[in-house]
Amino acid sequence: MSVVIIGAGQAGLSVAYYLQTLNLAAGRDFVLFDRSPHAGGAWQHRWESLRLGDAHRVNDLPFLSDLGLRFDTADRQRPARDVVSEYYAAYEEHFALAVVRPVTVTGVTECAGDLIVATSSPVFGERTTATRVLVNATGTWGAPFIPHASGAETFLGRQIHTSGYTSAEDFAGLNVVVVGGGTSAIGFMLELEGAADTLSWATRRPIGWVDSEHLDLEEAVAAVAMQDTAARAGQALPSIVSGTGVPLTARLRSARDRGLLVPRAMFTSIEPTGVRWPDGSFSPADAIIWASGFRPELRHLAPLKLRAKAGGYAVAAGASVADPRIFFAGYGPQASTIGANRAGRLIARQVVAQLAAQP
Repeated sequence: MSVVIIGAGQAGLSVAYYLQTLNLAAGRDFVLFDRSPHAGGAWQHRWESLRLGDAHRVNDLPFLSDLGLRFDTADRQRPARDVVSEYYAAYEEHFALAVVRPVTVTGVTECAGDLIVATSSPVFGERTTATRVLVNATGTWGAPFIPHASGAETFLGRQIHTSGYTSAEDFAGLNVVVVGGGTSAIGFMLELEGAADTLSWATRRPIGWVDSEHLDLEEAVAAVAMQDTAARAGQALPSIVSGTGVPLTARLRSARDRGLLVPRAMFTSIEPTGVRWPDGSFSPADAIIWASGFRPELRHLAPLKLRAKAGGYAVAAGASVADPRIFFAGYGPQASTIGANRAGRLIARQVVAQLAAQP
């Protein structure tokens, strides 16, 4: 196989589409492995109550409009996970991308100049695929991040991450602490209001509210630049929200004015029945929701020893600095919420150039 793409979310599908426009055929020249059982990328795993208007804007896949579909006009009364899954499934079929699923990539090694992709599947079993070029588009959903908190292991209540959240009903009548300063944490606060008995919101830094209904273009550009600088240097990637701020919509402004969206500085410790705040006060807690973000899911690339001394992966314009045969789609400045589609075309062109440069 000339190219293996890992992950059929927005980034992976974008690269696959543009490879086909450059005369590479799915199944013949490239294969797209996806771990999830259905189309939809990470969106299929999100909670039922999440709607398209509640989170970051979902960008259309390249030429999704050819199918008569656009996320801007999608039904916002239906669960976002259902809409995205349906649109992605239709896209895969229309453009004949031949996604192979469910397939988990367990490791990538090198042998005789080829990259060897080891996979595991309940349908296809254990296999290996040799490839000349690898495009990693695994995103972050499979690598939830929970920061260290003193006393967390002593907590008698329930601790879950964003990836494990199902519904507000699970927290009815409970004392809940939500941790995190992004859109997921804000969404949980809004959804749990009226369901939880008490709600507390803890953040490591003040919320950068932006007095606008929409994300400011200049702020978005600055966030992309921060991501790009970190990626090129092989550093850990900063959060998008830290670079863009949170647009203060009418709904969020109302929630802030009534005292709901007023965060407290991060608690200093977790105790068996609650959390201790910096001022020494104590809040009882039955549950802690860690809306603390994700990290790039790259464990399968560990055998290639691509990690930089700074702790991250050095990536420039989507290509690995350490190995030009490896590309990172949807990574850093190409993250799906801020430009995976544009990156898909760039990476596809580089993939074809890399194939032409190889013996």
